[in-house]
Amino acid sequence: MRKKGGNVAEKKRAVFRVVIDGSQEAIFRELTRTDGLLPAIFNSRMHTTGLKPGGRMQMRTGTGAHVIVDGDIVEYDPPRKFVHTHRFTTLDDPVCKVTYELKPVTGGVEVTLTVDDMPAGTKTEKEMQRGGDFILGNLKAIVEKGRPPFGTRVMYAMFGALEFMLPGRTKSQHWPLEKKENA
Repeated sequence: MRKKGGNVAEKKRAVFRVVIDGSQEAIFRELTRTDGLLPAIFNSRMHTTGLKPGGRMQMRTGTGAHVIVDGDIVEYDPPRKFVHTHRFTTLDDPVCKVTYELKPVTGGVEVTLTVDDMPAGTKTEKEMQRGGDFILGNLKAIVEKGRPPFGTRVMYAMFGALEFMLPGRTKSQHWPLEKKENA
């Protein structure tokens, strides 16, 4: 990919791993549930047109009033793999791809979170680098202990209290889940 002026726009990859003492099915459910909050993933709520390749997905605030991430489901293979595109609605950065892979190993289930095509030097890259370990650490705590760590729970309470401060551009009405066909 080239930018104006002949500079090459670099894309990066980040890989995060953790072994969790729990069932593959329970872990996969914590990553893909649509019937409640996702405490492993910033206490967001997943809205989707269907958990299947080609389905649309969004990560919204707990109230559903704001869309934080917008994307498309690329692969859905329970309880082994979930792949979706990812774009922060607060940023104008290009889309990247998020892959969760689960495989049984000695001592539990290895969960690998891979982020491909991160635009180098962007806020998206910075947020994804910080978010990978955070998500997997929370996922481990939820599956093994039944809830995220105390500090995370406090942070989530603050998210809820401060939701009114999110930019107007993130309001759900600006991000229709169903793509409109060109007529």
